[in-house]
Amino acid sequence: MKQTALFLMIFVGVLAFSCDNTPAIVIEEPATYSFLRDGQSTVSFSGQTTRIQMAEELIDALKDFDNATTVSLFEMFRNETETGGDANPFSTPELNGSDKSVRSKTAASKDFFSSNTVDATAIKAEFDAWITAQVTNVFPAEEEVATEGQPGQIADGSSTRYINAQGLEYNQMVNKGLIGALMLDQALNNYLSTTVLDEGTNVADNDAGTVAEGKTYTTMEHKWDEAYGYLYGTSQNGAEPNATIGSDDSFLNKYIGKVDGDNDFAGIAEEIYAAFKLGRAAIVAGEYDTRDEQADIIREKLSEVIGIRAVYYLMQGKNNLELATPDYGAAFHDLSEGYGFIYSLQFTRIPGSSQPFFTRSEVEAMIVRLLGDGANGLWDVNPSTLQELADQISAAFSFTTEQAGS
Repeated sequence: MKQTALFLMIFVGVLAFSCDNTPAIVIEEPATYSFLRDGQSTVSFSGQTTRIQMAEELIDALKDFDNATTVSLFEMFRNETETGGDANPFSTPELNGSDKSVRSKTAASKDFFSSNTVDATAIKAEFDAWITAQVTNVFPAEEEVATEGQPGQIADGSSTRYINAQGLEYNQMVNKGLIGALMLDQALNNYLSTTVLDEGTNVADNDAGTVAEGKTYTTMEHKWDEAYGYLYGTSQNGAEPNATIGSDDSFLNKYIGKVDGDNDFAGIAEEIYAAFKLGRAAIVAGEYDTRDEQADIIREKLSEVIGIRAVYYLMQGKNNLELATPDYGAAFHDLSEGYGFIYSLQFTRIPGSSQPFFTRSEVEAMIVRLLGDGANGLWDVNPSTLQELADQISAAFSFTTEQAGS
């Protein structure tokens, strides 16, 4: 039996005809992300909820100087028992008992990494290195005052930041890096990919309304929902998530909300949500061209979110360095977040293509440029370098540095 979407109306009319006089199907966007089959919900993204929750606990633990160890942090990242670990690194039995992990889905999309194991391995190793360095380099310097070439603490208004010898906060690099390497990559380059959506008998099964074994959904429906889950998996209301957009996690959801709150980009949250709803309705109707059009809208808008925030933090860092008395604490915090968003650019996706807006080698070159104005990294960065990097990123998108940087 074909799935019925709540509030979904599909109109079949003589609005347009193909050469064989087949009537076009016009699909109205559902009011909410709620879809039913035989009275039961077919929406499921519990695995994404679990990984977001695991990642939240990981980034919190990266700041737990009193209790976190390399072993405990790796147990959170990998969800594997480490030598000397207790196999229960998370705060709930549900997370500790899960077979999901953050690391296994980092840089693991079918489109970008199934045949690119070299980069996939290198990216996972970079996260491993940042986690290790937080414990071995920053934790021991907790009570030290950070100076050029010396890790430790630095004031940022009423907050205290903890940086490495180059002025970078590893916890911010992990946090913002996972936005790209986990959430964005899995959504854009895996679950919204035709390689995944149309794999095997997925199209035939979806056309016939054949559900996955023991489930209420077809495999294609579920794959689309899994992409949705990386944005809204911990939303207070998963069917209507924009009521609390920006406050439901520390990853994509948070920064969709922040970008939407900028007058220059107001409405982007609704555009993303609308594309997810219409794409899911198109799957129900078996209209795969419409589905793929919506996937491209999502790719464009989520990639813009990453680019906008990369530019924003570069320009905020520049502004804080150009004060009469430079505010290094605020600038380094901004630029650590900016580092993570620049890193995440390699997981963006140009609509209608198989390419990111910036390749891995281009991202690596930008990071070298960010830290390359002197031996002490951010302590030596020239504001003009930050302007150049921001302009380089903006040029690849449809917004300006002025729009994104304010």
